Amino acid sequence: MSKLKRTHTCGQLRLKDLKSTVVLFGWVSSVRDHGGLIFIDLRDRYGITQVVFSPDKGEDFFKIAGQLRHEYVVAIQGMVSARPPGTTNPDLDTGEIEVYSDTVEILNRSETPPFEVVDEGNVSLELRLKHRYLDLRRPIVQKRLIFRHKICQTIREYLDRLDFVDIETPVLTKSTPEGARDYLVPSRVNLGKFYALPQSPQLFKQILMVAGYDRYFQIVRCFRDEDLRAQRQPEFTQMDMEMSFVDEGDIIQVIEGLMAAIFDKVIGKKITIPFPRISYKEAMTSYGCDAPDLRFGMKIKDVSDIVQKSEFKVFLDTIKSGGQVRGINANGCGSYSRKDIDDLTAFVGQFGAKGLAWFKVEETGLSSSIAKFFPADVQQKIQQCMDAKKGDLLLFVADKPKVVSQSLAQLRLHLGHKNKLIDTGVFNFSWVVDFPLFDYNEDQKRYEALHHPFTSPHPDDLPFMEEKPLEVKARAYDLVLNGVELGGGSIRIHTPEVQKRVFRMLGIDDENAYKKFGFLLDALKYGAPPHGGIALGVDRMVTLLLQLDDIREVIAFPKTQKATCLMTDAPSEVDAQQLKELGIRIV
Repeated sequence: MSKLKRTHTCGQLRLKDLKSTVVLFGWVSSVRDHGGLIFIDLRDRYGITQVVFSPDKGEDFFKIAGQLRHEYVVAIQGMVSARPPGTTNPDLDTGEIEVYSDTVEILNRSETPPFEVVDEGNVSLELRLKHRYLDLRRPIVQKRLIFRHKICQTIREYLDRLDFVDIETPVLTKSTPEGARDYLVPSRVNLGKFYALPQSPQLFKQILMVAGYDRYFQIVRCFRDEDLRAQRQPEFTQMDMEMSFVDEGDIIQVIEGLMAAIFDKVIGKKITIPFPRISYKEAMTSYGCDAPDLRFGMKIKDVSDIVQKSEFKVFLDTIKSGGQVRGINANGCGSYSRKDIDDLTAFVGQFGAKGLAWFKVEETGLSSSIAKFFPADVQQKIQQCMDAKKGDLLLFVADKPKVVSQSLAQLRLHLGHKNKLIDTGVFNFSWVVDFPLFDYNEDQKRYEALHHPFTSPHPDDLPFMEEKPLEVKARAYDLVLNGVELGGGSIRIHTPEVQKRVFRMLGIDDENAYKKFGFLLDALKYGAPPHGGIALGVDRMVTLLLQLDDIREVIAFPKTQKATCLMTDAPSEVDAQQLKELGIRIV
């Protein structure tokens, strides 16, 4: 290690520091030999400072300077000087100064990197992840991770002021496979038995409420063995929170205050609270999904009753078989060509739609190859329902309700982006509330929890839960930002009797309930308080606030979509002796 001691960072020096003798440490970002003088950009995570080497300082000194290459780690000492007129760099915070070095030490050399450590450049994500230690040096990547740190720090400070206690929960726990698949960890001490990595601290935080810790939080790692996509990772971070003696409004108020604090302290913007609330039914009816993007309109409308008076067989047969006909109004898109509409038809086909019916709105009425099947009064009612005017394009899907919702939800977003209807500079928060407690799995012919089995039913619905399960409302709430679910929570079940009733509805009899969740059921017997909570995805939050598309851009060491780490080559094969000690044989 150098005998020099760092006095400043590479992003710190300004004109006020002129004539100061300073010591900088960092990585060589670029080298320029200008015939007699050598210039380098010295980089650390704080910024870049231009350093000048002159042969006037001695032959040996200048010889060392001449050896400097990209990504060498160096220490330099020198005097701060103003850059000559015309050579300042407005893109750098230090762009008005440079340091004339009189001492340079090479602390470590570097091989030629496989890519330049700069923000610009077309480098594949795979190459970046393979050499993540280099990619993490890039200023843009460092800024993202520091932004993430500031969000986490704000969360901790905000919740600490509200008397929340940060409590760690186990990482090695019991497998309770009711949602995604668990990651399993074999026990060497208890052969044939396995721990599971937690999908969330759900049960532990409820037990903490039973134990009297009425305000708990944790920024915690969670694990799910599921198929990956842009917004999913096998291990992820969430802000987990639970409170006792509260209702839905209390938890929502805390989270709205938290988001306001994050925007104020980290982003420097004020946001309006409270956030609007929309029922699950309204979200599904008007937007086709339970996480609607409210930055633009284009609501979905149901014309099933209207088109029953038409002669269009596709619509009539769909309605007769229990389906529905719903559509959206693409304002001003009446000029779309047949190819444009065919492309939209192919697009909705990805989501199960068998076709896309369409009408162009003209002065004389609706124009389409199927318009002849719709009498004038039916056409008029369609236009009224769809708020249509001349120049609009009306698009309809006829199918099972689930297919219609999925297809039109995606078509709405597709047209929103295509026609630039979405203000990408806006952050639009909303709460989705009044979820159903149960969903019915047609393939497996059984009821499932729409959120999780520990969500409390609405008290008014308890009397008919077994008779009319699909009419039972959950005391659940999801926070949505720009059409993406940021997190979800609920008031929990706090009595063993109700918890066992819900388990039975999910096909878990009392014997299996005690086998899987006996510790929770036992805890609920001993004075469990009314309680509820929420979990927010930290990775997803940072991605959205930075307006990025890929969650891997805000995680220091992310996995690929095949759940592999290209840098460490994990997962990997293990030694046969290790498997033998665990009683495991690969078949």
